[in-house]
Amino acid sequence: TVLLNVANGLRRQGYRVGGMLSREVRQEGTRIGFEIADFATGQRGWLAHVNQPIGPQVSKYRVNLNDLDQIGVNAIQNAVKSAEVVIVDEIGPMELFSSAFKQVIKDAVDSQKLVLGVIHHSARDPIISSIKGRTDAEIVEVTMGNRQQLHNILIQKATQFLKETRETRKG
Repeated sequence: TVLLNVANGLRRQGYRVGGMLSREVRQEGTRIGFEIADFATGQRGWLAHVNQPIGPQVSKYRVNLNDLDQIGVNAIQNAVKSAEVVIVDEIGPMELFSSAFKQVIKDAVDSQKLVLGVIHHSARDPIISSIKGRTDAEIVEVTMGNRQQLHNILIQKATQFLKETRETRKG
């Protein structure tokens, strides 16, 4: 929710925002899976579902690597090419089964674009360690105490960064 609020806030200010979003899907109050969406185009697919017949298993879900690579990875690649802000929701245990996903995350953080992402608290992978170890990365933890206002703080920081980037490119 915080990332979506930041992305929408930056889009309202006129910035080109692209990338991948995921959200849980419930049926009659029970979570049945996770949907994946391209923020720029709205294209949707399944990241994972209880009835997914094949794919790596995480808890009661099987990961849909095809949709992850075709929709999620492509959304991030397109954002790196044409957006000012790249969003990734999220880098988590399900997404990390895809080598294409891990590569596009590396490409995004190396792109000099502003990348806003969510790293799942239990996810462990060298790509996450690499991101956390970057000197140009800022990691912010979402807590019950800050989650209501955090998007405003992040929009302000992102806007400042984007303005400085535009001025540097002009000069």
